Parts: sequence; structure tokens; C-alpha cells
Amino acid sequence: MARSFLKIVHGARQGLNVPLPPREPLVIGRRQGELLLDDPLVSGRHCQVSARGAEWVLTDLGSTNGTMVDGRLVRELVLRPGSEIQVGSTKMILFVGAPEEPQTAEEKAPESNPAASADLAWLLEEELVEIAGSGERTRSPADVIGQELRLPPGLNALVEVVAGQDTGKVFRFTRGNVNIGRRNGEVPLSDGEVSRRHSVVEVFGRDMIFLRDLGSTNGTYHNGRRVLVGRLRSGDTIGIGKTVLKLQVTR
Repeated sequence: MARSFLKIVHGARQGLNVPLPPREPLVIGRRQGELLLDDPLVSGRHCQVSARGAEWVLTDLGSTNGTMVDGRLVRELVLRPGSEIQVGSTKMILFVGAPEEPQTAEEKAPESNPAASADLAWLLEEELVEIAGSGERTRSPADVIGQELRLPPGLNALVEVVAGQDTGKVFRFTRGNVNIGRRNGEVPLSDGEVSRRHSVVEVFGRDMIFLRDLGSTNGTYHNGRRVLVGRLRSGDTIGIGKTVLKLQVTR
């Protein structure tokens, strides 16, 4: 099973990463368990997270005040990557690692799709960019990576820090490739677990937004799942180090 952990994003132990053991349940409680929370709203043995095949299952252990997942009171639930668990005053997010594997077709930026080529046509004003089907080679997103990308006309995008040391900060996109790093790039973060050049968001169109890890030490997470490349949509989260950002896109 891929390496997974709970990241505490709110509460007395904010910032703590709690590895999930693949064989034994992780019990959360005030007096008993592997994760102890000094909170009167937490029962002695409150809930547990355990592996079931390739999935993680949360089970409430008869707690007095209940266990919430994504704002709903639950007794037992299969968790998805990025699920928010609330126990008493503590909130934590499930992060699921993934073995490196070939990218899916969805994760790859299209190279020969006419609509995708049209979205790319505005990128370089001084060069002719042909539409697929004209008989000439179409520039792919890979051809323009490394150059400064212009933000598509009429598209507004930002990332807001929703957990971590920089919570509340908002970074608006002024260009199409936005670098995230430790005190570096268009999204400079204070988090010591963020690499200097950690990841980049590349915007080719409203439905063509990609997140790429730049060889970071601690990895990049898309909606709680570790990725090398992921396709973003408005409302998705980006997890790096102890920081969680949320993407918002409007037109």
C-alpha cells in the first residue's frame, strides 16, 4: 500500500504529520491510541483509521461527540484522498501517496486536439501556432514549458492558503506558469518543508490547468493524492509540506 498519512491542519497539534500503519489501525483518542489529543471534546478511544485493501476506512468507536468527515457525522466511512476528518476541535486531512507510474491520458496535456491547440494559440504572439489538422505540426504545452506563459484572456485564477503557516494569504495569477516554492516564485511560502523550487501550476486554458512537481523533497499532493503531474479544476487543493492551498478559477 502507498505511504499515507494524516496532516493536522487545525487544533493544538497543527502541522503534525501522522503516518498511517498499513497493518494495524491508528486509534485516535484522549487517553488511548496512537494519536492522543488533549481535548475534552475527544473521547478516551474516539475513532480509528484502518486499511481495507487499497482503501482507508474511518470508524467511530462510540465516541460521545461523534466524528465528522467533510462536515458530515459518520459512524464508518471509506475515506477518499483529501477527506477532512474532525475529532473534537482537531481537523486533519488524509494524504495518500502513490507509486510512480505512467501518466494517464487525462494527466497529459493534449498535443493533437484541435480545441486544445486553439486554447494554446494565444501563447506566443510572435510565432505562428497552427491548429491541428492543418497538416503542420502543432505546438504542444511541452514546447512552451520553461518560457513565460501568458494567462488566457478573461481568465482569473488564484490560490489561497487554507492550512499551514501562511494561512489566509492569497496569491493571484498574473501569468500562465506560477511557481510555488520556499520564499521563492510567484507563490512564496514560509513552510520549511517546502522545497525552494517545489512545484508549478501551468495554465493553458480554463479546462487545461496542470500541476507539476519539480523534483521536490517531500512531494506534491493533488486533492490529497501524491502526483508527479495532475490536472487541476477550480476548488481542487494542492498540498506541499505542511501547507494546503485551494485553487479558484473564474472567467
